[in-house]
Amino acid sequence: MRAVIQRVSHASVTIDGVVRSRIGQGYLVLLGCANDDTQEDIDWLARKIAALRVFDDDEGVMNRSVIDVGGEVLVVSQFTLWASYKKGNRPSYLRAGSHEVTIPLYEKFVEAMAAQLGRPVQTGEFGADMKVELLNDGPVTICMDTRSRE
Repeated sequence: MRAVIQRVSHASVTIDGVVRSRIGQGYLVLLGCANDDTQEDIDWLARKIAALRVFDDDEGVMNRSVIDVGGEVLVVSQFTLWASYKKGNRPSYLRAGSHEVTIPLYEKFVEAMAAQLGRPVQTGEFGADMKVELLNDGPVTICMDTRSRE
């Protein structure tokens, strides 16, 4: 499971000209799932993102989590995080999970993230042509891969 976490002042997802989700301060999480991802990956990643301390404290040091600042989270499915670009110039997405596997993984991750936050998480729509708008705050962008946790 791969995630790109962006600290944002605000973010939104628009589908067919209609805003589906919108958040204020918090994280935009782009999430890519693979066929071999597990509940353990989901739990680890949700805990890690919720506890990630990249918001400023009173001294201007990145020492607060999204929970500490009462921030929101928007999770958007992003199969292109599994792009392989080793051969040629057209990326291959063979390592990205199939819809049958990744939709339930994505939904379970959203539930796990909401449980960590103690509040609902906003989402995009799996497989939709989404327009994602954000104001990256910092900018702060962190990449995580559950295969690199050890």
